[in-house]
Amino acid sequence: MHEPKFKRVILKVSGEALAGDNDYGIDQKTINLIAMQVKDVVKLGVEMAIVVGGGNIWRGVSGSSKGMDRATADYMGMLATVINALALQDALEAVSVDTRVQTAIEMRQIAEPYIRRRAIRHLEKGRTVIFAGGTGNPYFSTDTTAALRAAEIEAEVILMAKKVDGVYDCDPVKNPAAKKFSDLDYIDVLNRGLGVMDSTATSLCMDNKIPLIVFNINQHGNILKAVLGEKIGTYVGR
Repeated sequence: MHEPKFKRVILKVSGEALAGDNDYGIDQKTINLIAMQVKDVVKLGVEMAIVVGGGNIWRGVSGSSKGMDRATADYMGMLATVINALALQDALEAVSVDTRVQTAIEMRQIAEPYIRRRAIRHLEKGRTVIFAGGTGNPYFSTDTTAALRAAEIEAEVILMAKKVDGVYDCDPVKNPAAKKFSDLDYIDVLNRGLGVMDSTATSLCMDNKIPLIVFNINQHGNILKAVLGEKIGTYVGR
């Protein structure tokens, strides 16, 4: 086994990825697969934090497009990420991975409030930290949360776990001729409007020189391969 390329990483798991082959909800098989992959990485001594999305339960943008107040819809989305975080925590602890959930919106009965220094201390002690509740503010996506938390805890890379195996010039599901990129600059992502993450998150990564690796979460071992520095998916950096 090679030495890990990264010592501290953020894993961004979209809500859609947690749904597996379903359109809605949490697929237990998928979440167990993610937990086993995280365990393989943690065993190498890599410090891992996870940011979860909530799109498998509720999307704030979708709610606001139907007439709901945007802030209210976004707060509902933040609560959806907490549900996903608790499900992931349960799966991780079932395979003996010591885990803490921290939320940007306080709910002390079920999780710790997000405190930067406490999160870093958990990581130093070998605990996996799951960040839930987004940034705690409406109008910001969980992609932005991943970029912000990565900067705050000084993560070396963001691992973007998706249902597709990288970044394409158009939707590969709708267009079989879509071209996959192996490497991209941040500015290319912004200029081309590629769906890696939203522009706020991309700019934050660019400003703080945090690279991204976009890969398929459903292929077992991909998280480990990314941490070891193997060439998978699409690398976004400078």
